[in-house]
Amino acid sequence: MKVLNLRCAHGHAFEGWFGSDQDFEQQLGRGLVECPMCGDTAIVKGLSAPRLNLGAGRESSAATQPVVAGPAADTPEGRWMRAVREVLARTEDVGERFAEEARRMHYGEAEERGIRGQATREQTEALLEEGIAVMPLPIPAALKDTLQ
Repeated sequence: MKVLNLRCAHGHAFEGWFGSDQDFEQQLGRGLVECPMCGDTAIVKGLSAPRLNLGAGRESSAATQPVVAGPAADTPEGRWMRAVREVLARTEDVGERFAEEARRMHYGEAEERGIRGQATREQTEALLEEGIAVMPLPIPAALKDTLQ
């Protein structure tokens, strides 16, 4: 397994795991490698250090170390991904009914809860004019689908 340090054209750094360099090149050529932050497919490979297993006979402390996939946890990208995951976990997706459901909650016709969904710019502006607090939240492409 090859762990490659990758970067998109927008400067987002992340890791990719591939069976070989050839697998990476084939997937890149077919547009299958994309940035988990912005979905960009203009990806370049950075320098990667080889991983050597020099202590095969010793007990590894790796089991007690935190593991991060995707943007590193201490980067702005990593913090953003964690925050978006938290929002996704704590809100109900109401989809295209977002504006309608936000109004129902605001006017006491539905139980108040955290919701998310899609709204046009005009719908968002109308909600704000009515005094309904809403905020656009771009969701990185990598979080839109269930990860396997």
